[in-house]
Amino acid sequence: MKDIENELYSAGYGFVAGVDEAGRGPLAGPVCAAAVILPQDAVIEGINDSKKLSEKKRNQLFDVIKSTAIAYSVEFVYPDMIDEINIRQATALAMHTAVANLKQHPDFVIIDGNDNIPYDISYKYIIKGDAKSQTIAAASILAKVSRDRLMEDLDKEYPEYGFAKHKGYGTKVHIEAIQKYGVTEVHRKSFMTAKVLGK
Repeated sequence: MKDIENELYSAGYGFVAGVDEAGRGPLAGPVCAAAVILPQDAVIEGINDSKKLSEKKRNQLFDVIKSTAIAYSVEFVYPDMIDEINIRQATALAMHTAVANLKQHPDFVIIDGNDNIPYDISYKYIIKGDAKSQTIAAASILAKVSRDRLMEDLDKEYPEYGFAKHKGYGTKVHIEAIQKYGVTEVHRKSFMTAKVLGK
């Protein structure tokens, strides 16, 4: 999981930031991005793409990553902005803001995915990067856990929607709740199709 980072270290890049997002596809809640810079010698046991880990393991690694990292940043972009600029641009905004807010300025950024939105420093998009890079995997975990916790908080405000269980994704239970109770301010209006609304 460190081949990509080691190549960059060998090329003279001292601070490599990994970037990933969580929550691109849900019908409700923000998209979340995290950026992480780990020490060059860091090896975090058990780290992997956040989707392949149990919730318990993600929560354990969340604390380990934060205590190990040279710097990390987590940023949210909320539904009103997602609706205004679209989910691709909102995801990019969250990612760029996370990088900009790192306390240690990175000299290379590796980003999960295959987009081509540029950064103002050296960067590379890596397809399935969260399964290939320890640093991107760390960012994946920070983003996923941070967003899940926020959705659990929203569940207390909107208990009829079941956010704590499905985290805003378009499950049958969630769609039925939208059809019964309507769309809230934490829903992404631009994601509301006739099928979701039951029309």
